[in-house]
Amino acid sequence: MTQKLDVLQETPSQTAGPYVHIGLMPTYAGNGGYYDEEIGTTPFLDEAKAKGEIIEIVGSVYDGTGWAMRDALIESWQCDAAGIFPGSEGADPAFTGHCRFAADAETGDFTLRTVKPGSYKGRGGMPSAPHISLWIVARGINIGLNTRIYFEDEDNENDPVLGRIEQRPRVDTLIAKKTEDGRYRFDIRLQGPGETVFLDM
Repeated sequence: MTQKLDVLQETPSQTAGPYVHIGLMPTYAGNGGYYDEEIGTTPFLDEAKAKGEIIEIVGSVYDGTGWAMRDALIESWQCDAAGIFPGSEGADPAFTGHCRFAADAETGDFTLRTVKPGSYKGRGGMPSAPHISLWIVARGINIGLNTRIYFEDEDNENDPVLGRIEQRPRVDTLIAKKTEDGRYRFDIRLQGPGETVFLDM
């Protein structure tokens, strides 16, 4: 039997505040001692045995005033260097594809150390350009935001998601810029000029 909706009131929403960090990264939030090491902060089970190119992506999450958000927490999800998602047949056993990381409390910079993903075939066999999916929470964000990182040194021309962005200049907000071999810069802007494209997922 379905309960009438006029009996209970909706719980007020609130921003993530410090609670996401306390629950997901307690040591980072100043509550050490729960784990020997923070859970999920590396996508590697064994980095030395992981296949493909190891890369680092550095960036910041900026609010509408241009201020780097020093309390941003991000999770990433991706396929391995061969374009195979963890848990699938043939996936790299040394790589989980998932990572949780936070902005530096002083600078606001985050760093993701991972494998550069390969291209994979999605629905209907359509190939997707190499990318990393991100989920972002921080103060002022009621519901986690989803976006992607693509790479300027890859062929992004026929990616089905990038192809659906009508305002073509905004595609650039999803492209990580190569700064040197194995290193990229990717900034996330929540609003204002250069606002990052977020995905409704």
